[in-house]
Amino acid sequence: MAFISFEGGEGTGKSTQLGLFLGYLESSGIDAIATREPGGAPGAEDIRKLLVEGEPGRWDAITETLLHFAARRDHLARVIEPALARGQWVVSDRFADSTYAYQGFGHGVDLGLIEALYRMVAGDLKPDLTLILDLDVDEGLRRATGRGSGEDRYENMDREFHERIRQGFLAIADAEPDRCKLIDAAGSEGDVQARIIAAAKARFPDALP
Repeated sequence: MAFISFEGGEGTGKSTQLGLFLGYLESSGIDAIATREPGGAPGAEDIRKLLVEGEPGRWDAITETLLHFAARRDHLARVIEPALARGQWVVSDRFADSTYAYQGFGHGVDLGLIEALYRMVAGDLKPDLTLILDLDVDEGLRRATGRGSGEDRYENMDREFHERIRQGFLAIADAEPDRCKLIDAAGSEGDVQARIIAAAKARFPDALP
């Protein structure tokens, strides 16, 4: 079993690439589930609506952080931890690195506070591999515009916020190179998929063909 997270700013193609990667795992004979944050479990999905819908200024930064961790605890307890205990691979569209990047680097919440909340909610559990999709901020926002999902609260925050997020993800990748692999998200879907599969094979050479 393994726990893999996909991370990145708005419009980097995480959800698309996660779907392609899940297909690759299944074709390789691996029992895997896909999930997402915020969300992934019924209670967490209810909290998701509070976070991704509405006006950008709906919450202050600490309230927003606490909501993310409330959703994360439900997600861990009801989905991630049971799946790993069954021996399944878990592939998540976002995990805690998004909180560090969005609320920490983006909104300026103290990283020590986020770390303390993480230890309380997740303990020592971390993804075995985190794939951080990196893309120019303007291109990412261009791709994200008009998706029509109604989940555009973060997309509607100012460009400077999104640039801080990108720099946050780069800092996270630099700080934990064994866990985090930076993936160039520019180019075709096939190009990006090939980069992701190469990174996964390098991390799990005995499990992936």
